Amino acid sequence: MFNTSDPRLYLFTALAIIALMFVYHWVSSARATAGDGSGRGGRRGKPNLFELAVGFGTNFFDTLGIGSFAPTTSLYKLAKTVPDDEIPGTMMTGHTPPVIIQAFIFMTIILVEPLTLFTLIAAAVLGAWLGAGVVTRLPRHWIQIGMGVALLIAAATFLRSIFGTDPVGGEATGVAGADLVISAVCLFVLGALMTIGIGMYAPTMIVVSAIGMTPAVAFPIMMGSAAFLMAVAGIRFARAGRYGLKAALGLTIGGIPAVLAAAFIVRSLPLDVMRWLVVVVVLYAAVAMLRSAAQELRKGN
Repeated sequence: MFNTSDPRLYLFTALAIIALMFVYHWVSSARATAGDGSGRGGRRGKPNLFELAVGFGTNFFDTLGIGSFAPTTSLYKLAKTVPDDEIPGTMMTGHTPPVIIQAFIFMTIILVEPLTLFTLIAAAVLGAWLGAGVVTRLPRHWIQIGMGVALLIAAATFLRSIFGTDPVGGEATGVAGADLVISAVCLFVLGALMTIGIGMYAPTMIVVSAIGMTPAVAFPIMMGSAAFLMAVAGIRFARAGRYGLKAALGLTIGGIPAVLAAAFIVRSLPLDVMRWLVVVVVLYAAVAMLRSAAQELRKGN
């Protein structure tokens, strides 16, 4: 599968190191804040059945190409699982381990030219690092507005997928020159936006298709970028305590077996009905999120 000259070995080694760093910081921050009475990242307790089910369901369909951020945000909002301002951090910490596993799988089975893969991942990580630093300091209403807009964008991308209006793409597995610069800028922006809950899969599919690459490379590019940037951003959220520990554990514990099941057992499903269901739920949650933001603003006036 690999030889010692395969450049992906360097990428996999770097991902393994960042994964270990993420686990170390998450465990350290959870221990430091456990029982501190803040009501934020240090909440005690095991994930309940709903939180585990959210982790399994969202990561299962994420592996099949639907995405996990919009459904997770919607379910958390509707069930009031965690406060709105903690949803981005909860997703960034809890979804990170399952996404790292997805990254190893997709970067192994779908080949992308190394320069393209490395450049786009680096751009997305840089965007996420800067974005996470901003999001952890934002007031609740701005996070609610950002996530409400993110959910509307997600609904639009789901509709594009259902109606087949995304660019078809070409056959290339990499780009160079101006196309590489343009795609890197796009991934930088997508990495920053991911920290407020805008998932990367559909936008990455549009970017790679628009510049002539085969749509299949969106999987390793998006999963590889997401794995690195979520680990980096997750460290910042964990250290800031801006997340729900119990819900995040539900995403991780429920998500890891879901990824393995979807990747190696199920592989593919007829997903149009599920996409329509997601569109309805996401639109409802977007309206609810924006209404909450309006109520927060009225309180402040």
